[in-house]
Amino acid sequence: MCLGIPAQIVEILDPEAKTAKVEIGGVRRIVSCALLDGEAQLGEWVLVHVGFALDRIDEEQAAETLQLLSDMGEAYERELAGIRASAGESREGAI
Repeated sequence: MCLGIPAQIVEILDPEAKTAKVEIGGVRRIVSCALLDGEAQLGEWVLVHVGFALDRIDEEQAAETLQLLSDMGEAYERELAGIRASAGESREGAI
């Protein structure tokens, strides 16, 4: 199962290329923000799927979604494990 997961933008890497570093489940990943309207902003929450920030969400929506995902149990844990495994030793990479 593939999930769109809330992530917080922790660094704007290249405003022209629309790339940013986000944090998902304690892992920092590089994502494309090209699908967002306007420029990505440091600290904002986005919904990430297959390496793309698809939409902005507010902090309350992020918290609610993360709780719902956590309540899913095993499926969410598998998704997070996949993110962590693909990040490798540096715990950073592209999703």
